[in-house]
Amino acid sequence: MKPGETITQYFSRVMAIVNKMRVHGDASKDVVIVEKILRSLTPKYNFIVCFIEESHGIDELSLDELQCSLLVHEQKLIQPNQVEQAFQVSTQASRHDKSKKKKRKGYRSVQIDNNAQRKERG
Repeated sequence: MKPGETITQYFSRVMAIVNKMRVHGDASKDVVIVEKILRSLTPKYNFIVCFIEESHGIDELSLDELQCSLLVHEQKLIQPNQVEQAFQVSTQASRHDKSKKKKRKGYRSVQIDNNAQRKERG
């Protein structure tokens, strides 16, 4: 697996190779392909590979089940970054709101002063 490559991209690339091999007469079982995929993942998936090996039993795991499991874990790896970005946006928005409130307060005080001056004149 190449750095920065998604699970979907990687599986597409691997399955294209596997299908070409099968067309040319290779009869590799899914178990062998599953093992090779698990060995070739980037280090950020090491804990997921250990979990899959311990819980599922590789001999019974299909390629589709492996892909689904890896996709779920990939989304969990991506999700914390999205939440962090959302917090940053809300923080910036609240700063912007505070600056607007300061301007409004100043505007109101000017209006009050103008009203007071009008009362004094009239």
